[in-house]
Amino acid sequence: QVQLVESGGGLVQPGGSLRLSCAASGIIFSIYHMIWYRQLPGKQRELVASILSGGNTGYVDSVKGRFTISRDNAKNTVYLQMNSLKPEDTAVYYCNAQHLDSNYWGQGIQVTVSS
Repeated sequence: QVQLVESGGGLVQPGGSLRLSCAASGIIFSIYHMIWYRQLPGKQRELVASILSGGNTGYVDSVKGRFTISRDNAKNTVYLQMNSLKPEDTAVYYCNAQHLDSNYWGQGIQVTVSS
């Protein structure tokens, strides 16, 4: 059974930092592309950052220079380090794993940036 479990979310003040983690089980983690998405109420899910199985990374323009995605294949975990957080980063963040026709999602975790 495949599981993606996100952790590390919560409430943070503007300018603060959070690190999200997504622990995967039931898959050969190292061959999967790992992606972080986010979704605001009533809006479509947005790709935030991705890290391919080979390590290449990509970011949506709005988070470049502030967010860093990384992976630890030994721990089957992908991370999203979020710095200089803004209120507009408030959303539910989802972990996604993709490989060929396989596509798995975590349950999502709330990140709220507010003073």
